Amino acid sequence: MSKTKKQWLPLLALIVLSSIWGYSWVLAKAALEHVGPFTFAAQRAFLGAFALMVALKLSGRSLRLPSPKKTILIGLVQTGAFLIFQTWALVEGGAGKTAVLIFTMPIWTLFLAWPVLGERIRGGQWWATVSTLVGLVLIIAPWDMHTSLLSKLLGVMAALFWAIGNILIKRMQADSAEFDLVGLTGWQMFFGALLAGIVSLVVPERSVDWSHNYIGILAFISIVSTGLGWFLWIYILGRLPAWEASLSVLGTPVIAMVSSRIQTGESFTKTELSGVFLIAAGLAILSAAGWWATRRVTQDTTFSD
Repeated sequence: MSKTKKQWLPLLALIVLSSIWGYSWVLAKAALEHVGPFTFAAQRAFLGAFALMVALKLSGRSLRLPSPKKTILIGLVQTGAFLIFQTWALVEGGAGKTAVLIFTMPIWTLFLAWPVLGERIRGGQWWATVSTLVGLVLIIAPWDMHTSLLSKLLGVMAALFWAIGNILIKRMQADSAEFDLVGLTGWQMFFGALLAGIVSLVVPERSVDWSHNYIGILAFISIVSTGLGWFLWIYILGRLPAWEASLSVLGTPVIAMVSSRIQTGESFTKTELSGVFLIAAGLAILSAAGWWATRRVTQDTTFSD
């Protein structure tokens, strides 16, 4: 594969992923009119895992479980816990706000990458962190007791579990030999589905309304958004630094906000919009800082040669 093609493939993957995941927030919100949140999380993860396993079998690749303990842990955290808190947050709040809160994930990844991966926070990253955290406070608005704090806190919890999953995958890639990305994605989604399924059995929920509308949404979110989406995410994560991979899907919450506004009429207060702007500014600063650091390393290498 040519060097140019290698550079463009991750870029193409993130564009496709941002579009799919952005609109999926509105679809997921609509699906919850027909099913309980934990049942929905279990169904989408299980069907996504099944689709990926079929793809593995048809392509003649191994269905072997890579690094069982690590894969199970990743599945419980990055698929199971993430989908549980994400879907629960959607029940309590709007798709656009939930998406913005969950995509504070790069900041939590940055915090966790410091002690675990040795990727220290430097220079402009501190400004990005402050901007994002101030924006987060403005959106959560803990001083306003008339808003639903629960949905916002659930969104932040989902972001934290996603960030933890990112770190676990990076550690697995550093410690393990080559493994099949499709296999890892399928297996982690399977174990995540088990966790969500157990929660759905313990927590009382409404029965599933198997309408044509719900079946269509479930099929799209399970196969395209969950199955293909998580595979693309791990593909990107495996080819980019942790901070850059986390920022690569920055367009997703923007698409979610616009889609939610158009289809559901979700509104944002001035304070919340200020928070969204600060989060976007913080992530943009983080991206610029990472780009500048990469550029300096490249220049230093060139000069040394």
